[in-house]
Amino acid sequence: MTLQDVLQELESLGTAQNRKVYRRHGACENLYGVSFANLRKMAKQLKIDHSLAQQLWSTSNHEAQLLASMIADPETAEESLVDRWITELADRIVTSEFTVFVSKTPYFHAKTGEWLDSEEEWIGRAGWQLLALLAMNDESTPDSYFENYLGIIEREIHTRQNMVRDAMNSALIAIGIRNPALEKKALSAAKTIGKVEVDHGETSCKTPDAAEYIRKTVARKKQRKKR
Repeated sequence: MTLQDVLQELESLGTAQNRKVYRRHGACENLYGVSFANLRKMAKQLKIDHSLAQQLWSTSNHEAQLLASMIADPETAEESLVDRWITELADRIVTSEFTVFVSKTPYFHAKTGEWLDSEEEWIGRAGWQLLALLAMNDESTPDSYFENYLGIIEREIHTRQNMVRDAMNSALIAIGIRNPALEKKALSAAKTIGKVEVDHGETSCKTPDAAEYIRKTVARKKQRKKR
């Protein structure tokens, strides 16, 4: 499919209700309102198409950038492309899908450490979301790596930008459910931190209590092991 074919398909799948929902979550005005279910179907049909992904991203359209993140080739993506796309993020929805893409590239570890210190809200959020993905998916990273970031979360979470606080809280949870040793340290950090205030705008989204979420998730994992 050509770029124009894909954009026409996206436009045909958009709905007013989805546009309303996306805007409540901070999406830009340049959007069609396509559900994630339909975006996933399109990504499956298109498969990996790095050239098309770059064309889609350059449109600055909300769904086009989401789809671009789904079909870009993480194995051949140049670091310059990753560095350019991170500066062009405009909302939390695209940021989340973009970080999933980056987590599959060779730059996963490097960009995590580079971005989470950023004073730019979306870049900082991407960095902490990558840390959460690292905690959940990379068994080779030592506990000491995450312990360092637990200290940073504990000291800085209340002073960081709104959506960065939300991502830091998610990273705290991800680290806490990684293993028993980190669970104990994460729960201690969560106790010191207390309630994390995040403005989610006109949505029903809530920032979970990290300690409660960690305990419930660990309990569910233990129950599944018993079956």
